[in-house]
Amino acid sequence: MTQKKKILELIDKNSLVFSNVDKLFLFLSSALDQDEASVKKMFYSLVSSGDIFEIRKNKFITIPSHGYVKGEFIGTAKGFGFVRADGFNEDIFIPANKTFGALDGEFVIVKIMSQTNDGCDGEVVSIYKELENIVGAVSVVAGNYFLDPDNTRINMEVPIVKTGLKLAKNMKVLAKIVRTEKNKIKCVVNEILGYEDDVKTLELSIIREHNLFEEFPGQVVEAERKLPKEVLPAQKKGRLDLTKETIFTIDGADAKDLDDAIHIKKFEDYYEVGVHIADVGEYVKQGNVFDEEAFRRGTSVYFPTSVLPMLPKGLSNGICSLNEGVERLTLSCIMKVDFKGNVKDYNICESFIKSVARLTYKEVHEALSENILNEKTKKLKKDFVLMRELCDILESNTQKRGALDLDIPEVQFVFDENGMAVDIKRRDRNEAHRLIEDFMVLANETIARHFSKRGVPFVYRVHEAPSKEKVYSVCDFLKGIGVRYPQVPDEIKPIYFQEILDSVENLNTKDVVNKVVLRAMPKAKYANKDLGHFGLALVDYCHFTSPIRRYPDLTIHRIIKEWLHKNGKLSETRKEELEEFTYEASEQSSSCERNADYAERDVDDLWKAYLMKDRVGEVFDATISSVTNFGIFVSLDNTVEGLIKISDLPDDAYLFLEKQLKLKGASHVFSLGDKIKVMLTNVSLQARNIDFKIFEN
Repeated sequence: MTQKKKILELIDKNSLVFSNVDKLFLFLSSALDQDEASVKKMFYSLVSSGDIFEIRKNKFITIPSHGYVKGEFIGTAKGFGFVRADGFNEDIFIPANKTFGALDGEFVIVKIMSQTNDGCDGEVVSIYKELENIVGAVSVVAGNYFLDPDNTRINMEVPIVKTGLKLAKNMKVLAKIVRTEKNKIKCVVNEILGYEDDVKTLELSIIREHNLFEEFPGQVVEAERKLPKEVLPAQKKGRLDLTKETIFTIDGADAKDLDDAIHIKKFEDYYEVGVHIADVGEYVKQGNVFDEEAFRRGTSVYFPTSVLPMLPKGLSNGICSLNEGVERLTLSCIMKVDFKGNVKDYNICESFIKSVARLTYKEVHEALSENILNEKTKKLKKDFVLMRELCDILESNTQKRGALDLDIPEVQFVFDENGMAVDIKRRDRNEAHRLIEDFMVLANETIARHFSKRGVPFVYRVHEAPSKEKVYSVCDFLKGIGVRYPQVPDEIKPIYFQEILDSVENLNTKDVVNKVVLRAMPKAKYANKDLGHFGLALVDYCHFTSPIRRYPDLTIHRIIKEWLHKNGKLSETRKEELEEFTYEASEQSSSCERNADYAERDVDDLWKAYLMKDRVGEVFDATISSVTNFGIFVSLDNTVEGLIKISDLPDDAYLFLEKQLKLKGASHVFSLGDKIKVMLTNVSLQARNIDFKIFEN
């Protein structure tokens, strides 16, 4: 049990007993055998995370308890709200006069007021994590400036506190929220983003709305200047020298942060596969300025026009990037894989390499599929053939264990020299992507299994099985479209869904069944418990291969290095510390990943709307991608999606059949997956909305 968990246990049993907080700290210090300063730091950390709440002066409770819970506040344009809390199937309703001034996206503590079979009502009593910033357009009323939030769930115009910035109507700005003593909300403008009729201003507004920034803090920039430009001799001591091996990288043509490299050999009865990952942990020590910023960012974020990196370029593109022809420090997982695809032995070690080639996916694909060779690929063709040979074996095993192969299209925008989108298409995936992915998955599984078996606190990439309710919803849909499905087993395994996907592989319903199965799945996340990965059908899995762009990978790299340096012997005290940190890193990283996903999706939607705005009145072939009680969403071949409101459908008395995902009228039926012709009727860049109507010739 970690120290923080011990504090929560002690608070739960004893906190209301003490007459003042000093006596409480004295008690906790004695019970934990910790100095009072350390106890206070942990205690107030738990207060700031909403795990401890001061119910009245100097009286503390743990959350949840005593009818109090914590969660995320979801605002509405009408003033009332909801709180999404763990342990509640439905969101908690918060009346407009009980919100405590909470804004959409803030994290709050709620007192449960009533609970019935119909739902739960509550009152917000505290905001433990406030919004830092707010994005919106400037409006002017009687000479006073207000901010009209982009977030439509914030139902107020926020007064702007005057500063030296010259503001004007319709400017997009980033502002810091200021709460007065009487809980009134104002804001101070920190950044002018541009005018709201400019698509690049709107893109930047989305990025800021998600609290994402290009620039690094001053102390990080200063530390970046002091980074070495090359590996120092002292850093190589005690490491495995792999500079004579034929090690190379394969990445996208525009990639600058090369964090994984490979080598492959074939012996009499096994393959040797080396996966060599940039040793970012050598430079980003836990608690240094790079680490604090990386923890806050959690992940690199990829937009069509830019990348917001987790680490500054001096690390990500410099000393940590496995660039061709230069020595770099790495963590290596070198595996012996038999001809059935089983890892029979492996070596996890600190190493240093010198990449012989920086290759692109296109180059490797052309070498394998078309025998188009250049100077680099000609020398490495035999390595590519070995990679494909082993990958065929690995993928055969993947299919046998039932790993899900969901063919979800990715978007690729085409931009002109001015950085404006001119086209959109599905991103190409070729054989070279498959080779790299298979080797990365193999290394991730090997690393996760190794540390799970040894009980070392770790960060895992987990994907839990869908609930029985979700499985039956898939079956109801399949029944509704006339697709046969296997009987639902007592224990849901990935192979059950793969059998369904295989059965529709050659049917025109393939894409829609893929989508329905995907929607039934819970989202993958990070956890410090080894819960397995349902989608990959693996018992053990982690993210080890991208420490430049993902904080969980960086976290486990440092744990691996510590474990190696201490010959696998970690004290119980150290394990407790790591248990606590891996939990915090998992929670933070999962949250940052969700935020990045939402930001990337919103920016993609903006550029899609931009590309469609001059095509109003055009007719397109479309597929119904979603059915709701207010209309149908349709998707074009280029992945652009839009809404046909129920009021814009042919006149009929429609009934929404939720299980079958249909809108059924007396004369018309609209079902998920149906092919239809649509006309584009409206595009809003501001709202990122695209509207269609049925085209009737």
